[in-house]
Amino acid sequence: MKLYNTLSRKKEKFVPLKKGKVGMYSCGPTVYWYQHIGNLRSYIFSDVLKRVLLYDGFDVKQVMNVTDVGHLTSDADEGEDKIEKAATKEGKKASDIANYYLKLFQEDFKKLNIINPDVWPKATEHIKEQIELIKILEKKGYTYETSDGIYFDTSKFKDYGKMAKLNIDELQEGKRVDMKEKKNKTDFALWKFSENPGERQQEWNPKDYGVDWKIGFPGWHIECSAMSSKYLGEQFDIHTGGEDHIPIHHTNEIAQSEAAFGKKPWVKYWLHGYFLTFGGKKVSKSEGGLYTISELEEKGYSALDYRYLVLTSHYRTQMEFSLENLDGAKNAYQRIKNLIGSLDKEGEVNSKYIKEFEKAIDDDLDMPKAMSVLWNLVRDEKAEGKIKTIEKMDEVFGLDLLKKEKVSVPADIKKLVDEREKARKEKDWEKADKLRDELKEKGWVVEDGDGGGKVKKIEKR
Repeated sequence: MKLYNTLSRKKEKFVPLKKGKVGMYSCGPTVYWYQHIGNLRSYIFSDVLKRVLLYDGFDVKQVMNVTDVGHLTSDADEGEDKIEKAATKEGKKASDIANYYLKLFQEDFKKLNIINPDVWPKATEHIKEQIELIKILEKKGYTYETSDGIYFDTSKFKDYGKMAKLNIDELQEGKRVDMKEKKNKTDFALWKFSENPGERQQEWNPKDYGVDWKIGFPGWHIECSAMSSKYLGEQFDIHTGGEDHIPIHHTNEIAQSEAAFGKKPWVKYWLHGYFLTFGGKKVSKSEGGLYTISELEEKGYSALDYRYLVLTSHYRTQMEFSLENLDGAKNAYQRIKNLIGSLDKEGEVNSKYIKEFEKAIDDDLDMPKAMSVLWNLVRDEKAEGKIKTIEKMDEVFGLDLLKKEKVSVPADIKKLVDEREKARKEKDWEKADKLRDELKEKGWVVEDGDGGGKVKKIEKR
């Protein structure tokens, strides 16, 4: 199995730290609002990665954090806390906001057939671990205090920015007046002090944890390092996230973790999913295309229609979204389901096609290629063992390819079927034939039997 490692900018053979076992951390949601389809593309990517690892026989432990405090509206330690802002806007408790949107997020996971992580750690439930990690950094001389928080001094970490290939000198030359008390433009907050203690819903007194800092809350970046190391150890195999995490969030995670634990690399393989785009630009509120799964369902699409669409593009390419593209995916998905539904169940797994499939998925999760192998198998009239082969492939696709679905028969079609059945009983064969032809024109066929006519939708070829 080969995976593209963002750290080295090349495909590498995957060799876990412990034989047969994989520790995998996926950057999870900040639960202050609905997760849109752009966010969900990233989670489908990490799900496919996990499914391929499981398919290949690895014992996978996946951790996905829940950011319910500390993520400011700017990734650069500025602005309001997203959870606090949402709580104020909706007039609710911050914890209620976080729990509500986490529940909706987990419902989307179920609809999309995304396998749940083994651990869903919440930032608010791991304050002790975050403070302990900051204490280690403080003891090692990587921190300094300003009037608004405890900061990580990036100049003390010589490899800072290595994954993002940042030119630190150029960044420093571009210092702005809003540097405030930061020593370096790239320095970031580990612990933020509350401006007016008591006003925030979510804040903690570090003195309760043996540290003489002011009341406040953790920075966004420290959360991931503290929670991943608690559940996966001070060094683990895979870290996933969106491409937007590379220059700041993941760069800062590496710096603080390697500084604290002294282990390099902290994570062996970094994998990043690329943006979903709309009109050539990242899906966003300002650019459009910002649908939720529920909104797509209201338009007549299923969550698995969207999953199918995502699987037609490689995770390392930006994918253009439009309802027209989703229509194409919906039709293709339904067509292959219909074709599979007409197959017999005889034969063992087809070795030719399964080898092609495995070659594709083990080549940096080449799902478009794996999809083409599936279609070739289904269309190959001479191929044997199709059902068992598809069943095996669907362990990775997660598309419920063999699941039978009830077809909803429209009321006007039911009426024509009833009229035809009545004509048959009255032996009015001419009328029955005309109604049969009318049904056929509308895309339905009637199969006559002792219990009356059964209607089936005609598969378009």
